[in-house]
Amino acid sequence: MSLYRSVGYRVPMSQPTPEVYEQGKGMDAHNKVMREIRSRKEASYDPHEPTRVWLDEDNTPDGVKESLTIILNTGGCRWARAGGCTMCGYVAESVDGGSVSHEALLDQIDVCLEHEEENADEPAGLIKIYTSGSFLDEREVGAETRRAIADTFADRDRIVVESLPDFVDREKIADFTQQGLDTDVAIGLETATDRVRHDCVNKYFDFADFEDACAEAAAADDEAGSDADAGIKAYLLMKPPFLTESEAAADMISSIERCADVEGCHTVSMNPCNVQRYTMVDDLYFNDGYRPPWLWSVAHVLEETADVDAIVVSDPVGHGSDRGPHNCGECDDLVQKAIKDFDLRQDPSVFEQVSCECEATWDVVIERERSFNQPLTQ
Repeated sequence: MSLYRSVGYRVPMSQPTPEVYEQGKGMDAHNKVMREIRSRKEASYDPHEPTRVWLDEDNTPDGVKESLTIILNTGGCRWARAGGCTMCGYVAESVDGGSVSHEALLDQIDVCLEHEEENADEPAGLIKIYTSGSFLDEREVGAETRRAIADTFADRDRIVVESLPDFVDREKIADFTQQGLDTDVAIGLETATDRVRHDCVNKYFDFADFEDACAEAAAADDEAGSDADAGIKAYLLMKPPFLTESEAAADMISSIERCADVEGCHTVSMNPCNVQRYTMVDDLYFNDGYRPPWLWSVAHVLEETADVDAIVVSDPVGHGSDRGPHNCGECDDLVQKAIKDFDLRQDPSVFEQVSCECEATWDVVIERERSFNQPLTQ
């Protein structure tokens, strides 16, 4: 019996048609299942309102900065509409129809600026813009909108925009660097291991494509014609489906080390997987086939990679919940606080200050969990 039939997938009534760009990419079986799961979504969203906006602080090559994070509501990731990544449910929050107008996207920016004005003492030095797809994909965010956004934030210090490596282009990056903005492209690499990225995450590109994107950013840096810098921020996924806890930790350590060795990649963000709706991970989770990573695993990876030549950070979303990275429930907040402290100070000694009896259980999971019996605990 196949995996998909054994966990109860039904035959879809309707499926989005992949566009030419996406055909032949990823695993056909994964894409078929993901399109069916996403067809269950019924909610709709206002194209004039951002998906989310919040204020925080982040570690950058220029030190810790106050940040304004913006999740633009676009037509969604084109790869996700073809099937997409096994763990990503963000396309379910996208506007129906596959596109959002220039005017509507700028309305969303205005909403975010109003939020900042109402909640911050002064404008944030760091702007982070995500689309749950690719900001540099001109089907999601057109060139006119990209340039207007660059102009809007020209008085800030640094901007981060999100993209698949396919769309990383020195001329697009130049729209920001020519404004004097240090510019980072956040790429959802997920892992440096091609087999894990293809088979577990269902993301079609190779590590070599990531290296090419880093080279393109470096070229944009060289050609900036200003004091602004351009670089890459790699986003990695801690514990994609089908990996044991020990396999996930080992792959993450290796991936961080490999990313740090690529010229132009100055920051690595480890994102512990959480269970999002309308995803394959969600279906596996409800059939006892997936457990989000332990926070002890996150701390272990950060300790083991503290000396690499890059900033390594992690922000465990949904920590302490069953659907997010968690330990036993008693120590989750303390370990999360230590992880946040590490993000800002890059000092692994912070983890020496937290302990819990459940760490012994995590040790057993690391030692004994195997692919055929995972997850060993919930």
